[in-house]
Parts: sequence; structure tokens; C-alpha cells
Amino acid sequence: MTDVLQLLACPRCDKTPLESLEDALHCKACKVDFPILEGMPWMFADPQATLGEWRGRLQFSLQQFSHEVASLEKELQNDGLPALSKRRVERYKKAVESHRRSLQKLLQPVEMQSLQGNYASYLALRTRLPSDQGINTYYPNVHRDWVWGEAENEASLKQIRAVLHDHAELGNVLVLGAGAGRLAYDIHSRLNCSMTVAMDFNPLLMLVAKAVTSGEKLSLYEFPIAPLSLEDDAVLRKLSAPEAVDENFHLVFGDALRAPFPDGSFDTVVTPWLIDIISEDLPILAARINNLLSDNGRWVNFGSLAFASPERARCYSPEETKAIVAENGFSDPYVSQATIPYMSSPASRHGRQERVFSFSAYKERSMEKPERHNALPDWIVTGKDPVPLTPSFRQQAMTTQIYSFIMSLIDGKRSIKDMSVVLEKQKLMTREEAEPAIRSFMTKMYDDSKRQSGF
Repeated sequence: MTDVLQLLACPRCDKTPLESLEDALHCKACKVDFPILEGMPWMFADPQATLGEWRGRLQFSLQQFSHEVASLEKELQNDGLPALSKRRVERYKKAVESHRRSLQKLLQPVEMQSLQGNYASYLALRTRLPSDQGINTYYPNVHRDWVWGEAENEASLKQIRAVLHDHAELGNVLVLGAGAGRLAYDIHSRLNCSMTVAMDFNPLLMLVAKAVTSGEKLSLYEFPIAPLSLEDDAVLRKLSAPEAVDENFHLVFGDALRAPFPDGSFDTVVTPWLIDIISEDLPILAARINNLLSDNGRWVNFGSLAFASPERARCYSPEETKAIVAENGFSDPYVSQATIPYMSSPASRHGRQERVFSFSAYKERSMEKPERHNALPDWIVTGKDPVPLTPSFRQQAMTTQIYSFIMSLIDGKRSIKDMSVVLEKQKLMTREEAEPAIRSFMTKMYDDSKRQSGF
């Protein structure tokens, strides 16, 4: 652990080295402690706020499981439930209850911390967790990584090898967005690395990675999307690594957009399934990776190119991706593309083939370091500037007003037809337009209420 602790820098001010305390790292400049959870440094720009938010998401996830169990118990009270279905639901309910207990135990290092998030500080630092990321996001990946995914894991490592020279020395390696850790583990164990640091911001994935790479065996349920048989809707799996890692493999909690390392710290940076899902524009991310690399260091990318930016211009093609990499201080990327299996669980009817885009590029020149990533604009952070009346905000405001008005008409007496008459009188819509619109709105409300009651 000593080597990686000396390598870390404060994600707020870039100060290094940090002072080592009994169970934390301390930045004297910022006067902030970064806790160490299960031997893994918690290196977020505002560690207290981020930990507090993850704790909230953990509690919400556990509540969801409790609601699901209650919903299943209600289903089992149906006297007309066929015997086979009853057996399946009973079995599934027990699995969910067991899974909830297992997660609660596994995530104890996060849940039991006494730190409370300072939200004002969190905003001021412009850091935040992605709203679509929760404790269970990418949970199926832990089973692929550490149980049944041998073919997929081998195919992934093969693509890394395909863009490297034979017997390439990778030196000090950083894997950004390491997830449950299998690719980082395989790179460290089977390629020529001096040290490997695997970093991710999801506590569940990282705690699983820590346990299995240390030689532990975990028992966790898999819940396939499309079970292959009656017994496959909840499958108890034994997660384990082929062997424990050596002392040169390290796990760090952190944000890829504020990587807690000094410039030039790594000889190789690997980005698996990352560049197309991260919120930052690829040219800026490429410059950040350039700064993390030593002279002649190497950037290795692996994954699909499924950019999901709302801006069409930022949904880059393979040709544009290559050009952006080269324009940000790298050599012309060497590319390998292949179709490999992806999330093809033996207990599920789901699974797919993914066309992955891998490349390797050397750092040829240094780039100016981008400004620290700001997740939020000043008018949110300070609260002093006017809130901009953008076209999208204007549309959302109008939609919200109409929805609120429709909601106010629900009194247990009015029908959809009655409501359409009111909207016509208010000159919001004609009766002919209003009736199908209200029906669609009510259908969505009904569907949402059913989902929320059952989780």
C-alpha cells in the first residue's frame, strides 16, 4: 500500500504527497481528510459529501429490496396462484431477502462511516455523482467478472494484447473505470506490469473487487433479466479470483474526471468501456489522460463507441475518435476491432455480441492541462446569478404547469372527459386534443404507480 499512498495527490488542489494518518490521508493545504475504506483510499474532491451521497443511495437500494419483498408477500397471498408459480415466487423472495443481507454486510464500510455530506461544499467543488449511477449499477458485471465470464474475460484481454507489442512492458498502469476489477486483474496478472492501480467510484464494485482479488470467496445472487429456466431467476453464485494478487495491485475510489494523481504518474493508462459513457467531451478527456502519462507513455482503450451525448456533434465515429486522440499529443492510434460476447450469462436468455473498438497510442508531446472538471455551472453553485431561461427550461416549465393543472383536477369525481372540458375552457387545448393527451398522461401515472409500489 505504501507505494500507491505516496503516488496519490489531492483531487482538490493536486498537492502531493499526502500525510498518512491511521485510517485516512490528509491534505495540509485543503485541511481535508480522505478516509481509507477496507484498505482503499477514498479520493473524491469532497470525500464527506460523496460518502454521504453513496450512503443515501445505499439506504435507498436497501429500501427498494424491502418494498420488493413486501410486494412478493402480497403476491403469495393470492389463493389462485398456480403451485409452480408459487414455488418460484417463494424461492425468489428468499433470494431477495438473502441478497439484501449480503449487500448490507458487504457495504458495511460505507454504511457505518459517521461522515456527513456537506452539500454546499460539494456544489462549490462542482463534483457530483452521476444521477443514473447507483449502488447496483453494473451489478451483473460482478458475476461476469468473477463467476461465469471466462470466455468474455479472455476475449477482452485478447483485445488488449492485440493493440500492444509482444512482450510489451506496461510499467506503472492505471485502469480508469475499472468496475468490478477483472480486466485490471488480468492485465496485472498476465501482462508485464510493475504496478497496477484500478480506480472506480462505485463502492459495491470496488468492495467486490477488493474481496476477490485478496483471495476471498463471496456468495452473491445473480438475477438474470430473462431466466433460462424456473430455477434461474435467482442463482446463488460463488465469486472468486483464480488466485490472490500480489502487493503491487492497488484499488482506489475516485472520479476519472478528477483523477487523484500527479502529472506523469503512469506509463500506461487503460480506459475500458469509459470514453463513450463519461460526461466530459472526448478531446478534454484525451488531454487529461495525456497529462497522467509519462513521456512516451501509452493510452490503451477498450470498449464500444456508443457515445450518448445529447449533442450529436459529440457522438464521435471511429475515424473522429482516432483523429481526436492524435490531436491531443498522441501518435496515430493503432486500432483493433473485433466482435466479442458481452454479458452472456449461462442462466439467461439474454446476451449479445459487441463490436469493440480498441486502440493503443503513445504520448508524443505534452498537452496543456485542462481546468479541473466542473460538473455544475456558477448559477447553481453560488445561487447569485440569474437562472438562464433556456428553451429547454421554458418547455419543461410549461409542461410542468400543465401537468400540475391536470393533477389539481383529480378529485375522485371528474372523469377524463370532464377534465378535457376544463382544459378547453382554460384555452389550453381543444376538447378533442385534450382527451387523448390526458389519457396518455394518466396511463403514465398509472404505470409509474405500479412500478413504484413493487420496485
